[in-house]
Amino acid sequence: MEKDAARHAANSQVKSSVHTAIRRTTEAIESGDVTAIKTAFTKANSVIDSAARKGVIHKNTAARKKSRLAAKVNAIAK
Repeated sequence: MEKDAARHAANSQVKSSVHTAIRRTTEAIESGDVTAIKTAFTKANSVIDSAARKGVIHKNTAARKKSRLAAKVNAIAK
C-alpha cells in the first residue's frame, strides 16, 4: 500500500500542475496581455507534454487539452 500511496501522491501533483498551467493561461487570456499569454501557453504545453510522457495522462488527453488551449489563444490573436 505504501507504493500505491506514493504513486498516487506523485500523480496527483503532476495533474495539479497541469490544471494550474491551464488556469494561468486562461487567466492570461482574460487579462489580454499578449506576452503573458505566450509565456503561459508555452509553459502549459510543456507541463501537459511532461504529464503525458510520465503516463499520468493519456497522450490523446494531452493533445486535446493543448488543442483547446491553442484555440483559445488563437481566438484572441485574431
